[in-house]
Amino acid sequence: MSVTLTPMGTATVPQDEVKRVKALGCLHCKGTDLFNCRVITKNGKVSADTIQHIIDAAKQFGNGEVCMTTRLTVEIQQVPFEKIDAMRAYLAQFGLETGGTGRRVRPVVSCKGTTCQYGLLDTYGLSEEIHDRFFVGYRDVVLPHKFKIAVGGCPNNCVKPNLNDVGIFGQRIPELDAEKCRGCKKCQCAVACPVHAVSVVDGKMYADPEICTNCGRCVGKCPFHARDNSTYGFRMYVGGRWGKQVSHGILLDKVFTSKDEVLETVEKCILLFRDQGIPGERFAQTIQRIGFDNVQQQLMSDALLERKAEILAD
Repeated sequence: MSVTLTPMGTATVPQDEVKRVKALGCLHCKGTDLFNCRVITKNGKVSADTIQHIIDAAKQFGNGEVCMTTRLTVEIQQVPFEKIDAMRAYLAQFGLETGGTGRRVRPVVSCKGTTCQYGLLDTYGLSEEIHDRFFVGYRDVVLPHKFKIAVGGCPNNCVKPNLNDVGIFGQRIPELDAEKCRGCKKCQCAVACPVHAVSVVDGKMYADPEICTNCGRCVGKCPFHARDNSTYGFRMYVGGRWGKQVSHGILLDKVFTSKDEVLETVEKCILLFRDQGIPGERFAQTIQRIGFDNVQQQLMSDALLERKAEILAD
């Protein structure tokens, strides 16, 4: 892809204007007066009509090319500075907006758990709720730093929820009917387990809780119906990030079985970061500084929600 430089390869757009339009989701192409403008989607899922509107905008205002970002926004490439406002007005006709930058909740991403054979939750549905409630609902809330959320359908970790500020992934917690277990020499549930957590101990099936990821792959595999029942749920990582400094998120102890409780916990994380984070630090650093046990205790109580108005008013 070629980039057209201004004369002598220098940009003429004032830096205060570069900063202003960056806050609108339009990132400067260095050495030019061109900008790549991020069009917000709900987890990258858009209608064919919406894609066409974005394509038309790219042809009319940019260089005719688009690309997907890692946060599943669609970048219209190389928009001249003087066309940014007209492009945004054009997109607004179709309910589209640019954005996804700055010290705020960023666009949520998810895997394809809604349709994937291994998916244990409706990742599209949950990510869209998170988008509406926190990306849109908290759009005017300035945080110490960017705040990224990812939703995974199962423990396979395809969308890397453990490398986001908050990561959610699906669970299917198997149950054992010990009376039906025959302690087979070749346990079919053990054969099905991808992490080798299942074995036969003292004549009964046993799943090591330190190894089992609650992927649910063993459910229904016992020919004697000892493993037919299970409970669907959610686990949550907090404090992950990638980049120059990588932090793997820490799992909260609780296995959530209520979507509403998961959404409340996401909100508590945002409020905690807003209230106790230091400007310039990521959520991972806030957790390291004040201690994971302290953070987990706050997330398991309602104190942050009770102080929501106070926290957001600061």
